[in-house]
Amino acid sequence: MNSEKKNSSDALTPEEEMLNAQTEPELTGEGTEDSVSADKADRTDENTGEEETHPEADAEGRAADEGTPGEESAGKDRKRRRGRRRGRGRRNRAKKDWGKKPFIIAGGIVGGLLVIYLGISAFFISHFYFNTMINGQDFSGKTVSDVEDYLKQQVSGYSLTVREQNNETDVISGADISLTYVENDDIRNALDSQNPLLWPSALFSQSSTDVTVEVGYDEAALTEKIQSLKAVTKEQTQPTSAYPKYDGNSFVIQPETYGTAVDLEVLTEKVKQYITEFKTELRLMDESCYIMPTYTKNSAEVQEACDTMNRYCQASITYTMDKDVVVDKTLISTWLTCSDDMQVSVDYDSVRAWMREFGKTYDTVGTTRTITTPTGKTAQVSGGTYGWSVNEDQETQDLINSIQNAEVVEREPAYKQTAASRGAQDWGNTYLEVDMSAQHMWYIVNGSVVLETDVVTGRPTPDRETPQGVYSVVEKMRNKVLRGSIDPATGKPEYETPVSYWMRITWTGIGFHDATWQAKFGGDWYQNHGSHGCINMPLDKAAQLYDMLEMHTPAIVHY
Repeated sequence: MNSEKKNSSDALTPEEEMLNAQTEPELTGEGTEDSVSADKADRTDENTGEEETHPEADAEGRAADEGTPGEESAGKDRKRRRGRRRGRGRRNRAKKDWGKKPFIIAGGIVGGLLVIYLGISAFFISHFYFNTMINGQDFSGKTVSDVEDYLKQQVSGYSLTVREQNNETDVISGADISLTYVENDDIRNALDSQNPLLWPSALFSQSSTDVTVEVGYDEAALTEKIQSLKAVTKEQTQPTSAYPKYDGNSFVIQPETYGTAVDLEVLTEKVKQYITEFKTELRLMDESCYIMPTYTKNSAEVQEACDTMNRYCQASITYTMDKDVVVDKTLISTWLTCSDDMQVSVDYDSVRAWMREFGKTYDTVGTTRTITTPTGKTAQVSGGTYGWSVNEDQETQDLINSIQNAEVVEREPAYKQTAASRGAQDWGNTYLEVDMSAQHMWYIVNGSVVLETDVVTGRPTPDRETPQGVYSVVEKMRNKVLRGSIDPATGKPEYETPVSYWMRITWTGIGFHDATWQAKFGGDWYQNHGSHGCINMPLDKAAQLYDMLEMHTPAIVHY
């Protein structure tokens, strides 16, 4: 009975069995020694740190284990607790071991890379970097001897083919110019300038070392050879730059042309470069050895000039004459110029020439005009100062300004002077008229005669005749003294004649005035008793006219 109770009290619950299984390994098979060793190590750990123990306590524990059933049960509990502590210690040691492994692996990798890096650095002590260009050739990873051997081989049998844009060729051989390789320290210096430890930088640059070693040749022979090339001796045609061209509707860019004229300075430079680099073919077009156009169709300057010219062509100036005269892009396009440096301007001389013709068409001053007298007689009259006159200088500049501002406008041109109306009889319907053949005059206002009288005009001699033409009244004065030309012999005027009513029509002394000294007026009296050029009137008629006449009234004098 006691035995059964004892066994019953020794029995473990499922939870306790599982806990023991996790903390106390079986002492079987291959794991027995490891478990025993681990157990010893655990006890050592417990004695040294995890659990402070004393011999007296252990003796008391053993005595307790061998005591009563209750004491035996308590001893087992203590064993289980010690087992759990030993399990935790083993797990902590395992974690510490695994934490050291990544550092060991990383250290091994870094060490290996360092060995590789130093090995490559040692290689570049005697070899050129990656991307090393010498005389235009790639000598990556080569030694100084490799480079020198190559250059010496190139000199032997070297020739340069010069190819024109039409694929015609000339050849310059090394023998023609006594080509030799000049040994020096340039290549060795280039290698010595490398820092072997910095070789990775060469991986990221196109040319970590770019040197040119010397070759020797006969300068005079090379110059003579270049000047004898067909590309140089043939007839040269110059290139033309792209430029704006009017196509009938707008300005478009005319593409550039490439001539055959060689730029001797560039050609010489490129030939020397190619020989130094042992290149075998020089394409003149690819290396810009021809004189190139200053501007191409893609040049911003050309596009800007083209845009400016098209903007100017948007202008439209309408002159309101008898019939409208329109200046638009058809005409403007012929006046626009573009300089060699793509500066756009309106050609002043061209506009001035057009304005001169415009003036000839619409100016009436001094032109021959037809007049019908109140008697029905038709006469031709030329000369004089009255009529339309365009201010050509001012209007030329005004027109240019309108074009440059792209104005769309209707206007009259600037005038030096104007007349009463357009048309052949531009004096309008209010004017003075003198028919010297009839020795008669009329003052017509709004088409009706308001005054007429016989007159005496100048004696028909070159020095005294009354000038024909269309004039206007430019001065009115009362009680004026008329003076003739100065007599060189006396130093006095040829005559001094006072008049009561003076109406000037020219600044050379011609005008209407009273002439009380005349015995009669009209007929042929003027043939012998004519004036010095003025229109003599009876006093009463002169007074009437003076009172009615306005300044700037046209005056037509004719036969």
